[in-house]
Amino acid sequence: MFVFQRKIILFFVLSVALASCNIENAGKDGSNIYEIKADSVLSLMNLDEKIGQMTQITINYMLEKKEDGKPVLPFRLVPDSVKSVVTRHLSGSVFGCARRAFTLKQWRQFVKEIQTATKNTRLKIPVIYGVDAIHGTTFTAGAVLYPQEIGQAATWNPQLVEKIGEATAYDCRATGVPWNFSPVLGLGRNPLWSRFFETYGEDELLTETMGTAIINGYQGNDEKIDGKHVAACMKHYLGYSFPLSGKDRTQAWIPELMLREYFLPPFRKAVESGALSLMVNSGEVNGTPLHASHYWLTDVLRDELGFKGVVVTDFMDIILLHKNHHIASSYKEAVEKAINAGVDMSMVPADFHFQRYLKELVNEGKVPVSRIDESVKRILTLKFKLGLFEKPVPDFDNYADYNSRKHMELGRKAAEESITLLKNENGILPLKENMKVLVCGPTADSLKYLNGPWSFSWQGKKEEYYPQRKNTIREAMEIVGGQNVAYCQAADLDGLTDIDKAVSKAAMSDVIVACVGEEHSVEELGNINEYRLPGKQYEMVKRLAATGKPLVLVITAGRPEIITAVEPLCDAVIMCYLPGTEGGDALARIVYGKVNPSGKLPFTWPAFPATISTYDHKYTDENIDGKQAPYQPLYEFGYGLSYTDFEYINPEINDSLFSPDDTIYVKITVKNTGKMPGKEVVQLYASDLYASVTPPVKRLRAFDKISLLPDEEKTVKFRLPVRNLGFIGNDLVEVVEPGVFVLQIGKFRKSIRVTE
Repeated sequence: MFVFQRKIILFFVLSVALASCNIENAGKDGSNIYEIKADSVLSLMNLDEKIGQMTQITINYMLEKKEDGKPVLPFRLVPDSVKSVVTRHLSGSVFGCARRAFTLKQWRQFVKEIQTATKNTRLKIPVIYGVDAIHGTTFTAGAVLYPQEIGQAATWNPQLVEKIGEATAYDCRATGVPWNFSPVLGLGRNPLWSRFFETYGEDELLTETMGTAIINGYQGNDEKIDGKHVAACMKHYLGYSFPLSGKDRTQAWIPELMLREYFLPPFRKAVESGALSLMVNSGEVNGTPLHASHYWLTDVLRDELGFKGVVVTDFMDIILLHKNHHIASSYKEAVEKAINAGVDMSMVPADFHFQRYLKELVNEGKVPVSRIDESVKRILTLKFKLGLFEKPVPDFDNYADYNSRKHMELGRKAAEESITLLKNENGILPLKENMKVLVCGPTADSLKYLNGPWSFSWQGKKEEYYPQRKNTIREAMEIVGGQNVAYCQAADLDGLTDIDKAVSKAAMSDVIVACVGEEHSVEELGNINEYRLPGKQYEMVKRLAATGKPLVLVITAGRPEIITAVEPLCDAVIMCYLPGTEGGDALARIVYGKVNPSGKLPFTWPAFPATISTYDHKYTDENIDGKQAPYQPLYEFGYGLSYTDFEYINPEINDSLFSPDDTIYVKITVKNTGKMPGKEVVQLYASDLYASVTPPVKRLRAFDKISLLPDEEKTVKFRLPVRNLGFIGNDLVEVVEPGVFVLQIGKFRKSIRVTE
């Protein structure tokens, strides 16, 4: 009876505490209503409950398994395991999926079971579920998948990317998941890195613009996240995407000046945009693992950038401070370093040693209780903002648009705007529907090559996991071209298969569409030792080109491929990136001219594997006096062709002399001089001719994507604060130095001078 009375009293106290937290209480000490509510719950918690909130467990821990450790199919949770995670160990968060996607029904059932279990805890604090829904609900069977981030960047259309974020958030909530481990805000400046396809490309401005757009799409515009939006998680802070070796989770050596000039700004912008959580870089930068860096996690992230959200680790990354990085002599010491550095939640992911060690460290005085309270308050605040205390399980009947035709059309539109036409000699494209077309190559009749990793499974390699109602490139081409389209594989990723048969079919065709790519993998499994198309694909292209038939090369890949040896043999080259489940249809519509391509490269396409460089390279990277310099692109950043022509006319700048506090206004008129409606990306670059830190040849400073009918013209206006022409100086402070700058749009260049 006494225990029952205590529960009633506790429930009453908690209810009164939360009810008393109305809007009128907010703001007196700088806190908002959600932080005040979090404080009310925090005041009732004991140490075990607090540490439980800081623990994130994989759902694999709770799945029923066979003797070999593989999950039993159909998937189901073990009640005792759920009880162990939620009731006994009081874990505040669950993440992930099995190695293959759950059905929508399974997601909903699992979320309901996990949240129901919290009712048997003392304070009934809901669990927060997180998942990597990086291009749609990637772990839900049959879902619409959008282009991977590298393809989203190629659209150069932040409004479209925001819509992708909205649709992804909606579909996540339809599964019961309110937390998305996305977006990746690392810069893709080395194509060797296995997660290059998860970036928004090599440029800082493009990354921060697209990152902000998708965060706005994920989270919506209100401080409280409604039932159609989710919490975003910017990742992987900081410098993860630029390892020295190009291999995932290996050391990076990036001077702080470079970190602040290029890698930090997208995170700064995401913080300003209200991103609610952040995932830490799994690697190390300049000899320090980020999970153990008080400087980057607290001094910079919290004190300088003003981030108030939740900092979560990646998979096992605290214990890896001991096992891999060797900066902690034990797991316990690793916990001490990470929590004191500023980590709020540990993706442990499948045991509870973290909780035991953290409790010991608190009792020993090595981790202050105040530090624990900081983290728990942030976690509880996030849960309140997501409405989990009010409704831990959504009303699933409210998601009629899940996997709807509207979302499919959005996926196709995004793929269409991302696909980039790199070459089109003699106007071979678009094809006429009565032309006899041979479609061939290892990626022509496969859905996995259109989607890549994080697609219905972690590595995305199982063709049988993909929804068969979606069209491959071959199937989509056959829908448009009908019996005029023939197919022959010609090669797989290991070697030639039906190449002689393909050559024979080519002789009876008007044009060849050869589809190439690579076997996609992610994280350490995606590390490569050779930067080239695998197998006999180069030989396949050469054999097909030797037939004398016009040849269209279609590339499905998460990074630029070295095609210099075969590119001259091709009449047209199309980069599809990883366009998602609607990508086959999008490509067919572009090839046959039903859609005008408008994608632009978000990275520099290297001509040779040993000459990787970016568009914003230094002057010493240029080809000077005939020496072989790093900057030798096959295609430049921002490049992409159209089926129509655009003319740039009447450029204007409001002045030629500016002070650092002034604003530059640039406008230019763009006219569609061709015969087909089209979209053009207007790009404004700036060059600082001389500076105390060696300046890049040019930097992207603004861009806008516009649509034009034939003979239509529009005036594009850019507002560029002079401060945006600054850079990080040797003292690590941003500075605008006086001197001459050159502004460039298309072929137009204009010099301006900045005074003291």
